[in-house]
Amino acid sequence: MDANPEKQSASAVLMIRPANFGANPETAASNSFQKESASSAEIQARALAEFDALTQALQAAGVMVEVFEDRGEPVTPDAVFPNNWVSFHADGSAWLYPMLALNRRWERRPDILEALKAERGYSLGDVHDLSFSELDGRYLEGTGSLVLDRANRIAYAGLSPRTDARLLQDWATRAGYEVVRFHARDTKGRPIYHTNVMLCVGTRFALGCFDCIADKAERDRVTQRLLDTGHEVIGISPYQMESFAGNILELEGRYGETVIAMSARAERALTPTQRMVLEKHGRIVASPIETIEDHAGGSVRCMLAEIHLPRYK
Repeated sequence: MDANPEKQSASAVLMIRPANFGANPETAASNSFQKESASSAEIQARALAEFDALTQALQAAGVMVEVFEDRGEPVTPDAVFPNNWVSFHADGSAWLYPMLALNRRWERRPDILEALKAERGYSLGDVHDLSFSELDGRYLEGTGSLVLDRANRIAYAGLSPRTDARLLQDWATRAGYEVVRFHARDTKGRPIYHTNVMLCVGTRFALGCFDCIADKAERDRVTQRLLDTGHEVIGISPYQMESFAGNILELEGRYGETVIAMSARAERALTPTQRMVLEKHGRIVASPIETIEDHAGGSVRCMLAEIHLPRYK
């Protein structure tokens, strides 16, 4: 990958409109945020309404949203979270990632990559496929596992069953990133399944549940690296993290304005001071997605795969 820095904020995102949304029994063991197990036509309908409302809110804020329809078969209940299987970069490359749950591996869609290139005006070059690591039982679930400081080429990663330490280092070496890795646990002592539910890195701010990093040396390293790279560090509590206040994403509107996307639940969990600090860095765009959060255990950031690819002139 080209060593030149990227902008932190993408002006376009990939979203997958779900066809068979519901709780995924294959992910429940490692995702403590996934609280409900029932699936039904009513839940699917509510999830679609939430998806469409979020899409419209982002578009109204000036973000380009590339929506693709989920396939009916094979059934992929977590297809609404594309950031786990793909990441796009400013040098024109894409990475495909290995995922722990068998039924999530069907989410990887070469046809979407081809459509972005052939139909939607993006310049896509090398595609690096790490999915073979599934054969060895090693996983790295995209920008769920990796919270990227693209401008400074630093990858923050909490190790978990879905984030393998050796594969993380292999990716970083090939991609030209420094790794800041750590161990984070929830209030019940379980590894936090994805880094992006506890940490967001923007251009000039970083928001995270640093209390979840029990080891002081690891915690200090994370916060110091963020400070060293010029970020205003905002701490959130484990309760706020469980309300998805860490699962947020900085984006860019059509005129260069900064948008901070989050769920309505996450916004409600913020204190007035935290909100005031965030609003120094961008406009908050919040949308209610409680059905998606409760049944699938992920929030707004998980639903957005940033597209940093160049566009054809």
